[in-house]
Amino acid sequence: MAAKKIVDGVYVIPLGGVNAFLLEAQDGLVLIDTGSPGNADEILLAVNELGKQPGDIHHILLTHWHPDHMGGMAALKRATGAQTYAHPIDAPIIREGGVFDPVSGVPRPFLPAPGMEFPFRQFITGVVNVEGGEIDHEINEGDILTFLPDLKVIFAPGHSDGQVVFLWEVHGGVLFAADTCANIPMLNWSLGYENFNEGKRTLKKLAGYDFQIATFGHGDAILKDAAIEWRRKWHDKQV
Repeated sequence: MAAKKIVDGVYVIPLGGVNAFLLEAQDGLVLIDTGSPGNADEILLAVNELGKQPGDIHHILLTHWHPDHMGGMAALKRATGAQTYAHPIDAPIIREGGVFDPVSGVPRPFLPAPGMEFPFRQFITGVVNVEGGEIDHEINEGDILTFLPDLKVIFAPGHSDGQVVFLWEVHGGVLFAADTCANIPMLNWSLGYENFNEGKRTLKKLAGYDFQIATFGHGDAILKDAAIEWRRKWHDKQV
C-alpha cells in the first residue's frame, strides 16, 4: 500500500490492519516496524512510490517482537542492508524467530485486555511462523540514536515485556505509541497484553510527555492535541 504523509518527514504505511512508519532523517530513511510476514514487498513498493530505493532505508527500529511488527524484518534487512534495533528483552526472540502461538502462550503468555475477549478471539488466531533476523543494536530508554538524536527511546512494557516507543521532538512532538493502546475508532486498550498491569503503568507514564501527534500500530493517528487526549483517557481517569 502507498505511504501516506502524516506530517513533513513522517509517513504511515498501512499494511492491512497494522501500520509501519517511515521517517526522513539526514542520512536516509528510518523504518519503524515491518508488518507481518510477507509485508516486506509492500513496504518496499511504498518506499519506491516516494521516489526512494531500498538502500535508502538505513535503519529499522522494532517496537517489539510480535509477528505483525517484526514479521517483515528479516526480508527487509536483506533487501536494504539496514541496521536493526530492538530492546534487549525482545531482541533474542526477534533473532531466533519461530512460532507465535498465543493460545499456548508461546513464547510468552499473551492474554486479552478486559472487554477485548471477543475481538481477541477473532483476530489473534492460529500459529504464526516468523523468520528471525539479526538485531544489530539493543536499545534502552535514554539511549541517543546518533542518526536521529531528537528521537527519544522510551521503555513501554505491558503489551510486550520488551516494547519501546519513540517520541520524535519535531512538529510539537510525534509519539510512535506502538501497541501501548489502539485508536480504533478511539483510544482503547490494545487487544492483548503480556502484562496488563505493566501496560496500564506505561499508559500513565506516557501521559507525562508532551506531543502534538500520536501514531499507533493499530488505528489512525491523532493529528492535534494528542497528549491532551491521551491524558484525558489514560491519566485523568486514573486507569
